[in-house]
Amino acid sequence: MKIYSLGEKNSVFNSFIAEMRDVHIQKDSMRFRKNMERIGEVFAYEISKTLDYQPHEVQTPLGIATCHLSPDQVVIASILRAGIPLHNGLLNYFDKAQNAFVAAYRKYGKDNKFTIQLEYMAAPDINDKVLILADPMLATGASVLLTYQYLLQKGTPKHCHITSAIASRDGVEYLSRQLPKKGVTLWLGAIDEELTVKSFIVPGLGDAGDLAYGEK
Repeated sequence: MKIYSLGEKNSVFNSFIAEMRDVHIQKDSMRFRKNMERIGEVFAYEISKTLDYQPHEVQTPLGIATCHLSPDQVVIASILRAGIPLHNGLLNYFDKAQNAFVAAYRKYGKDNKFTIQLEYMAAPDINDKVLILADPMLATGASVLLTYQYLLQKGTPKHCHITSAIASRDGVEYLSRQLPKKGVTLWLGAIDEELTVKSFIVPGLGDAGDLAYGEK
């Protein structure tokens, strides 16, 4: 599995990550959503470089221009509800993409242990299409893995790109062991080294869903 951490190189991308982490700026939920959307747009641009392309003639007012366009059909899938702003950013660039939505959440039991519950999926056929999975926080990696496996009920994608703004080192290593070595690429904004006993990323940024849409 290929792994790209875009925050490792200096760019304006890092300012979006910084604002989302900032405890003062993140009080503005509209700003938080916008920054997450911008991150999705950057991911989309980088992913677009990996697609297949073919020459295509376009009629202009003065002649014919040859443009290279991708014939790949993209499907953007997000894990509700936190994934929606990231999904929107990806969709801004892949505006002809099909869309899929999966409801997943942590169900806590004793001693702060939890299982991932998947209760809903609305998705088109993904067979031989480019699947982009949007989950803003990659903590343990369990929800991403289960969602990926759940989506395979709809077919086998040509390639799967997983996008997360913030990931834990443990989550990245877990997915590296569990996901196929080929056909999957992981795109991250930043990788944090600590994962608490309650599976919270540190320093992280908090609960992305709550910051975007208010406390549950």
